[in-house]
Amino acid sequence: MTLVAVLDDYQAVAERMADWRSLPDRTSVAFFHDHLPDEDTVVERLAHYEVIVAMRERTAFTRSVLERLPRLRLLVTTGMRNAAIDLEAADENGVVVSGTPGSGGATTELAWALILGLVRHVPEEDAAVRAGGWQRTVGTDLAGSTLGLLGLGQLGRAMVPVAQAFGMRVLAWSANLTPEAAGDAGAERVEKDELFARSDVLSVHLKLSDRTHGLVGADELALMRPTAYLVNTSRGPIVDEQALVAALEEGRLAGAGLDVYDQEPLPAGHPLLKAPRTILTPHIGFVTRRTYEEWYTAAVDAIAAYLDGRPVQVLTPAR
Repeated sequence: MTLVAVLDDYQAVAERMADWRSLPDRTSVAFFHDHLPDEDTVVERLAHYEVIVAMRERTAFTRSVLERLPRLRLLVTTGMRNAAIDLEAADENGVVVSGTPGSGGATTELAWALILGLVRHVPEEDAAVRAGGWQRTVGTDLAGSTLGLLGLGQLGRAMVPVAQAFGMRVLAWSANLTPEAAGDAGAERVEKDELFARSDVLSVHLKLSDRTHGLVGADELALMRPTAYLVNTSRGPIVDEQALVAALEEGRLAGAGLDVYDQEPLPAGHPLLKAPRTILTPHIGFVTRRTYEEWYTAAVDAIAAYLDGRPVQVLTPAR
């Protein structure tokens, strides 16, 4: 019997997002809806599983975890990148890591939901109406304002036509971005400090790496105008959370919309939970029915291919 574990199924929907029954008869699939916060409990739960399906970076598969799971042979990650999996350690321990291709447009849509919610104070006005109030805030126009894109890859580029439809100017910066590439995407390439200084809304669209970790720190936030907003739907550690909370509490930033955090799920008592003028969502940028159906269907296909001796979408050299 091949035991399969599907992890971090927070909404308890994975089972109906794909045809798991199409897997061979001697396959048993277990769906786990909770998140285990420490390595020992992860290892204890997964010790007997040959196949694991990981939802993004919700559970980390570090070298120490992989070395303590001797029965594991296939690790399927939703998406084609997962910074929480040590690919080198997986390969050294005989674990094949397969990815699942799928669309990424949903994250861009959430970024705009956060932007619109911030500039029109939607959460505050909603709460006021429910409490018997009426028209408590004054919104900010997007038309004629400036969107700054920290990163102009696939997701960053997808922000541009929406910004143009709202009548916004678009600036962009990343370490390797050229003026020509920015222009082709409909944006103006500026230096990093200028991006922070000129943006009315600054949206983060970079991949997390050693180079981008903490890239948005106290110095960068200090360049932003007190009327500006910051949105991060990329990865939490790109933004220094302590510096961001300080900027919000001191009124040096108009607001922030965050979908990603240093620690996920966000722990009780975290300073961001009490930070003013924020919209906080639980890393749902990719959480849509279509994305889940694409990823989980591809996960089923990856498991079937592995059991047939021909792994697909392999991210590590297959042994």
